[in-house]
Amino acid sequence: MEVALRSLELAVRGRLDGLLQGNHLGLVPGPGTEPGEARGYQPGDDVRRMDWAVTARTGDPHIRQTVADRELETWAAVDLSPSLDFGSGACDKRELAVAALAAVAHLTSGSGNRIGAVVDNGTGPVRMPAQGGRAGSRALLKRVAGTPRAAEGTRGDLGGLLEAMRRPPRRRGLAVVISDFLGPTGWQRALRGLGTRHSLLAIEVLDPRDVELPDVGTVVLSDPETGKQREVHTSALLRKEFAAAAAAHRDEVATALRRAGCAHLVLRTDSDWIADVVRFVVARKRGWSGGGV
Repeated sequence: MEVALRSLELAVRGRLDGLLQGNHLGLVPGPGTEPGEARGYQPGDDVRRMDWAVTARTGDPHIRQTVADRELETWAAVDLSPSLDFGSGACDKRELAVAALAAVAHLTSGSGNRIGAVVDNGTGPVRMPAQGGRAGSRALLKRVAGTPRAAEGTRGDLGGLLEAMRRPPRRRGLAVVISDFLGPTGWQRALRGLGTRHSLLAIEVLDPRDVELPDVGTVVLSDPETGKQREVHTSALLRKEFAAAAAAHRDEVATALRRAGCAHLVLRTDSDWIADVVRFVVARKRGWSGGGV
């Protein structure tokens, strides 16, 4: 594991810094997250920052500006339930979830910044205290990667994981949710609760088999979180219906994340995930500066 994590760290540091060409970009807006003074609304401003009290008092729309935090505390909810113990691409979804956490740790690193995690493999959330510095991030990644795989038939509970991250309340910062978001979307209320205090980022880890079935004839499909198996023939009609149902679920997840005010990054096991992270960060920088995405 030590060798694998060291290789991952070098890949993240080398490629992210190289592709971003020295513009070390964070995952939260440069102005920060703490409330500052109000100013008049301008086209393009985020309506979620509207200051309704000042707007009502003056009769003109105002937004509440933010001021830079001296330090950033990031907490990641890492879903390692059995549905992530699978992959048909270059890695499995569990490995991609750990890699995503490594990217977040690198992009939020800085003087005084800290990162912690709450991890759940389906047997209950485990809290890993926030630590600062490269050594702290490395220790956190090692603990997350070393989380044991739960037995088949263990159900994940993303809503419970998010509630565990909400309590006890923490200082304002960045809350990151790493999951494949498969299954019911009953986690929405807990996510919205997190969003009342923190900037939100959801990293959705997907495998090609989550969104489409291959044309392989008769195959046995297994649900790792229930243990149920079913033999099916992957006919053209079944593949079409599966793809339509998967697309509808992905749309439902994206809508729920958007309503919670959550930035949304999709990483796939069959793609260059570091390049996808770079595109996401650059697009966010353009959005903060008023440019097009």
